[in-house]
Amino acid sequence: MSDPRITSSIFTRGAVDLSALRTPAPSSTPAPVQAGPPAGAPGGAVGGVTVVDVTEATFQSEVLERSLTTPVVVDFWAEWCQPCKQLSPVLERLAVEGGGAWVLAKVDVDANPRLAQMFRVQGIPMVYAVVGGQPVDAFSGVVPEAQLRQWLQAVLKAGGVSVAEPEDPRLDEADDALMSGDLDAAEQAYRKILAETPADAAAEAGLAQVGLARRVAGADPQAALTAAAADPDDVDAQLLAADIEVLSGLADQAYQRLVGLVRRTAGDDREKVRQHLIGLFTIAGPEDPAVASARRALASALF
Repeated sequence: MSDPRITSSIFTRGAVDLSALRTPAPSSTPAPVQAGPPAGAPGGAVGGVTVVDVTEATFQSEVLERSLTTPVVVDFWAEWCQPCKQLSPVLERLAVEGGGAWVLAKVDVDANPRLAQMFRVQGIPMVYAVVGGQPVDAFSGVVPEAQLRQWLQAVLKAGGVSVAEPEDPRLDEADDALMSGDLDAAEQAYRKILAETPADAAAEAGLAQVGLARRVAGADPQAALTAAAADPDDVDAQLLAADIEVLSGLADQAYQRLVGLVRRTAGDDREKVRQHLIGLFTIAGPEDPAVASARRALASALF
């Protein structure tokens, strides 16, 4: 099973043909579809967010037309499917949490075999995202909630929905430990997040901050900077000085210091400096303009 995320796939190229499900539009202009069930619609509102049971007869109104204004996530399931009983409750809970940003449409494949055939459902649970009247992505099987949340965020972005990133209590716990100086607890918490959600940028940055805090523990900032100035080729002195500068809000200066050191070193020393600099980049994040500029300077120094 591939990671659930928005990708360039057969779905975005129109390989799923839904034309047979569309009926001619009435002569009058219909009212815009809102993120809520029309009167008498099947299904019900759960926590104020629509969760609808969809059939072939209601698919156009409940999914295709609704998706013109609100992303719709279609859950193909069956009563006999045990994995469906794991995934569907999570989807319903996240729909409630979403506060109307998206709608969950549930399709019983036994009662609606033609819908399952049109969507090329070969196994369940199978979940599709429909935006603007077209499927944009899909995944099958049960996925971890953390990955499901990431997938939903990508679906919302594809639908042009502006939503705040949900707070992650795991990160709050890790950040609290870091701020209180409990570096062991912070490291353990950040590593746990990365085990559950690989490449989580916030957790990677937090883990890099733990390393930085450990390296500067007990150091005299002014003495460290003075020692580095006295011996520009002392690798360890320069690395510590760069750490001090980052903590002092002088990250740009720290990056320049280490890029210059990369130019003056070779072999293991050069690699040590490069890795240290990459770690400092991780703390700031890839979107930091200073990081982007320093990365270009580092590439130039290396090649």
